[in-house]
This record gives sequence, structure tokens and C-alpha cells, in this order.
Amino acid sequence: MARALSRRTFLQAGAAVGGGLLLGFTLPARGRGRGRADRFAPNAFIRIDRDGRVTLIMHKVEMGQGTYTSMPMLLAEELEVDLAQVRLEHAPPDDALYAEPLFGVQETGGSTSVRGNFEPLRRAGAAARTLLVAAAAQTWQVAATSCRAERGEVIHGPTGRRLGYGALVDKAATLPVPPTPPLKDPKDWTLIGTPAKRLDSPDKVNGTALFGIDVRLPGMKVATLAACPVFGGKLASVDDAKARAVPGVQQVVRLDDAVAVVADHMWAAKQGLAALAIRWDEGPNARLDTADIVQQLAAASQRSGVVARNAGDAARAMAGAARKVEAIYEQPFLAHATMEPVNCTVHVRPDGCDIWVGTQVPTFTRTAAAQLTGLPRDRVQVHNHLLGGGFGRRLEVDFVRRAVRIAMQVTGPVKVVWTREEDIQQDMYRPYYYDRIAAGLDERGRPVAWTHRVTGSSIMARVTRELFPKTLRVMRAAGLHQLVAMVKGLDVDAVEGAAEPPYTLPNIRVEYVRQEPPGIATAFWRGVGPTHNIFVVESFIDELAAATRQDPFQYRRALLDQAPRAKAVLELAALQAGWGRPLAPGSGRGISLLHAFGSYLAQVAEVSVSKQGEVRVARVVCAVDCGIVVNPDTVKAQIESGVIFGISAVLWGEITFKDGRVEQHNFNDYRVLRINQAPVIEVHLVKSTEAPGGIGEPGTSAVMPAVANAIFAATGKRIRKLPVKDQLREPAPTP
Repeated sequence: MARALSRRTFLQAGAAVGGGLLLGFTLPARGRGRGRADRFAPNAFIRIDRDGRVTLIMHKVEMGQGTYTSMPMLLAEELEVDLAQVRLEHAPPDDALYAEPLFGVQETGGSTSVRGNFEPLRRAGAAARTLLVAAAAQTWQVAATSCRAERGEVIHGPTGRRLGYGALVDKAATLPVPPTPPLKDPKDWTLIGTPAKRLDSPDKVNGTALFGIDVRLPGMKVATLAACPVFGGKLASVDDAKARAVPGVQQVVRLDDAVAVVADHMWAAKQGLAALAIRWDEGPNARLDTADIVQQLAAASQRSGVVARNAGDAARAMAGAARKVEAIYEQPFLAHATMEPVNCTVHVRPDGCDIWVGTQVPTFTRTAAAQLTGLPRDRVQVHNHLLGGGFGRRLEVDFVRRAVRIAMQVTGPVKVVWTREEDIQQDMYRPYYYDRIAAGLDERGRPVAWTHRVTGSSIMARVTRELFPKTLRVMRAAGLHQLVAMVKGLDVDAVEGAAEPPYTLPNIRVEYVRQEPPGIATAFWRGVGPTHNIFVVESFIDELAAATRQDPFQYRRALLDQAPRAKAVLELAALQAGWGRPLAPGSGRGISLLHAFGSYLAQVAEVSVSKQGEVRVARVVCAVDCGIVVNPDTVKAQIESGVIFGISAVLWGEITFKDGRVEQHNFNDYRVLRINQAPVIEVHLVKSTEAPGGIGEPGTSAVMPAVANAIFAATGKRIRKLPVKDQLREPAPTP
């Protein structure tokens, strides 16, 4: 679908707005169905004012991934302006104008920003450039072919006359838009592919950058809350007498499943919250433990699932294989633990509602507020801000709903800030997964049969039900009943990275079994399917190599003749890591390969394991083929970030339940990698002319099996259950 959308990209131009030139590009909406042409809708705009200032009305959010630099680079390249000339303006929530072409809604996530907008943004810039050149040519009464655009001006070659863009916008806005504006030849690119300093860095360094948590408004109060510690529970009663006596506390707000203290400042709100005497109705999940959830998953994994892929005859090939290898892998719930805990500022009035927040889904935010307040959607204004980390947490609107419900009982604006403990214990977690995987091998040790059954909760089912009911209705109305059934039965995200491994597997069957944990909502976590499936597939491939006494790198390489890009990154990573060179005792190298999010990536991790079982990741070497690279510095930073995120998860990350409650509270027991523990990370980019792939999530997905495989190389112990944590510690001697 993504490739089809890219081919059909086209442009539309608007009229002059405020004495400037307004341009928008459009893409077919996701799920057009039966070739209907009425689903085309604009999804971004640029504006050029009379002073020559270029504004990109930014439909993506910046949460550390560099989109506020890479997206302007795409526009500036074709528009022929310096990157410094482009300013950004947050787009308002509007799916009709700003839908991500790969998803059909306005959102930032899934490593889609560059790969979904690489061509549209360039075409928008090319259209503006073509119009401005035409306007200058008409002004001078010369042929447009004798003019060129350069650094925000149009120059007439023969005479050297110049006109700045600002002087041309009025005339340009009256001209017909070229249906297919010519794009620059890649050999003429001056920005794309070059390192560019992050445009948002100076404000973040000097402290002027505004995140959601930085909002300050006249008369604003601050609130913090406690939700029922057992998912599905309710508030039974609360004695707030002591809380009201805390200086600065203004109000105590009761919700169905939570209680909030509203105060003049955060410290007073926290003190007031601690002083509350709360009694909870814990509901049906009060005795739930992690062991119960795993038992349910294990039982569910015994039954057949929805088929995600079925090629050849895996059962028959397995029966005739010379050898069979099988394994069970488990991966825990994971929290997002963003550096900026979730927060939302809301002002509800009889005639409208304003929301100040950092969100990945502004239209969902608006819809949620409109539903709760009963206001028309156009009376809800969302003011988006920088995000202090997202990782999928801010794709959700649960914290927005709670903030709106609190604000509906407060006069004036109120900023609702979750404590770190509440942020971790009331998160929406990456699912717990339970995988059964098996392979049948021939006499050479090559896989002739491959079966993989993924068991876990379905994020897509919840998201589709909660946020895309209209999409399902449209598909049904279009007669796409098979597609509806697929969406309802198969979570395509849950099997990404499992259903299409890059290796030659002549007989493969991949299934998905949906099993929901009682009362626990699950959510996207810097990718979901690949973060768990790449770990399983790449760990199991390593098992096959070990079982047949073959080198893990060479074993993979022999299975990649039909995947040249995958083979190339694998070979590059091994070369740069010095694969095969001896390491010190207690150390090992592990390798992994990923094809997901439209990119290819291989990693080699070097680890050491102490006699006490402590794992230290010393070095990670990454080879990346993400197609055309817009900003190599951003790609490298994204990979480095993903590696750190993934190491934290593979070594320590887990959310566990005891008596219905999350056992982790803060960074002392939900551990993340410290700066003194960070490995040396080397990133090697493959020069490519392929379409851009995503890069925000692959680094995290690939490093987890690389580290686990390195631990096996160092210790001989196979890691099939995450996190590694205490698995390598020697048991205490018997007294």
C-alpha cells in the first residue's frame, strides 16, 4: 500500500492567504477501496509570506527523533532555500488536511515521518519553486527556462536580475499549479544526504524549548492524581480532610477510578495527595499475578491461531526433516518510562475547551475531549508541544481523558502532571508475548520447515475498536468484508518481523493467537511486533546455528541469497565488528539481522559476563540500509538512541504484577541504562538509492537478540526469556 500511495502522489495548490502563497500536497487516503477517487485529501501545507519567510505547517511532532530538521530539509531542497529560512508551525488537528499517508490519520509514529512524506514534501517544494519561477518570468517577460531559483530568489540567467520569493508570492498565487512539478535530480541535491545540525537543539540547550510540562497560563492550577492501583478497580471512598489542610491545596476531585488534588503548585498537590485516605474497590483483578497471565498465555499457545503466512507445506516438511529444533520464548510487559512523565493542561469553558499537551495524535486528542465535554469538535483547540519522549505512550489519550474530566470540575486552566510512580504503574504496556517456534533441518542443517506461533494481546484490535470505528464502517460499506475479518482476527502488527523473515525458508507457517491479559490495556512501545519478533527469530536462528555447529554469521549468510540488501548489511556489520577475532575470556559476540519498517539493519554486540553474572555491553556495531538518507546525523543518533533503549529492555526491563498491582515504581526498580554503562556504538550507513525506510525503531528491535546471542557466545547459556537480569547469577551455596 505504501508503494502504491507513493506512485500516486499528486499536488494541489490553494489561493493566496494573507498576502502569501499557500501550497498543500495531497495523498490518497488509506483504504480508498475499489479505486474510488473521492478519498484524496490534503495532508500538509507550506506558506511563503511577502517577507520571503517560508513556513512548514508541521503535521508531525518532535519527540527527539529529528523530524523538525529532516522534514524541513525535504522542503528546502526542492524549494531552493537555506534550511535556516524555514520556520515551523504546529499543524492544528485535522485528519482531512494532515493525515499520515501510511496510516490515514494525523499521527507521528511507526517510523513513518520521512518514509511517508519523502516524496510529498519534495513535490510541495517543487510546486512552489515552479510557480515562483513562472511568476518571475512573467514579471520580466522572459522565458521561464531562462530563470532559476537559488537561495530564496529567482535569477534571470542572461541578465542577472533577481527577485526574492517574497516579492513574487502574490503573482505566483494566481498561476495554475503544474500537475507534475519536476523534481531535482538526486545528483543535484545540496541538502538531502548531508549532515545538518538539529534545528531544535539550541532552544533545548538554553532552556527556552517548550514541552507540554512547561505550560504556564494565567490563573493556572496544578493537579496530580492517584488511580486505582488495580486495573479495572474503582474509587470506593476518600477522606480528604487532611489534604485540604495542606497549604496551597485548592480542591479534591473525585473520578470513577481515580482521585486528584488540585493546588497552587505541584509540591502542594503531591503533599495533598499523600495526605488522602483512599479506599479502593479493587474489582475482579485484585489477586492477579504475572504467573497467572503467563499460564493463560501458555494454555492459549496450544491452540491453532489465525494464519499470518502459509507458504509450502510446513507440517509435511517438518515430518520429513532430518532433525527438529523447537523452543519457547517469553517476553515481559514493558513500560515506556519517558523522561517527561505524561501531563496535560486543560481549560474547559461553556463555549470551548483548550488543551496544551505533547501528543502524537492531535485529532484523537480533540475527539476525546469533545466526547467528554459534549462540545463540537471545532470548539476544542489542541496546542501541541515538544514531547520529552514518546515511544508510543503519547499515541494514547487515556491521560488526556483524565485531565479533561478533572478540568471539567475546576474553574480556570489546570495542568495535570502524573508522578513518576503513577506514570510507570498506570502505563499502557508493551504486551507480554509467549512464542512457540520450531524448525525442521536437512542434512546440511538448513531449515526446510519453519513454524512460529505468536501468542499475546492485540493492540490493533483495541486501537481499531476505540479509535477507528469509522474506518471499520467505511470498509464494510465498501464491501471489504474479508479485509474487515482480517483486521478483526489477525493483528498484523503482532506478527511483523515474524511473518516475513528475510531468510530462505521454503516451507513456513506463522500463526497469531490473541490472548488478552485480564484488565491490562496494552500499547505500542517503540514498535511492537518487531521488538519481540526479531528477538525470537534472530535468537532461534542462532539456536539453529549452534545446534548444527555452524558459525552464526555464516549460517545466516547462507540463507540470504534471495535478500541481497539483508546480506549486505549482515556482511558489513560482521566486517566492521571484526567478526571471528578472539575476545577475552568471559566475553562474546552476538549478531542479529532485521528487515522491518522498510529498512535493513544488522548489529553485532560485544558483551562480557562477570563471575557474578553481571552483563556489560561493551560495543555495538550497526550496519544500516534505510534507503535514501536525508540527514545521516539523525539516522546515527536514532540508532544510538534505539540501542540504548533496547539494551535497557533486554537486560532489565519488565513490568510484573502481584496481587493485581504493578510491582515497579520508579527508575530504581524499572532500571534503564546509565551513562557510565553505555557501550561504544558504531553506525555504518549503506549508500542506497532505494526509497527511504523508517529508522526510529529498528535499532531497539535488533540490539535485543544481538545482546542475547552474545551472552550465549560468552557463557553457553541460551536466553529464551527476557529480561536477562538475574538469569546468569550463580545460585547461593547450600548451607
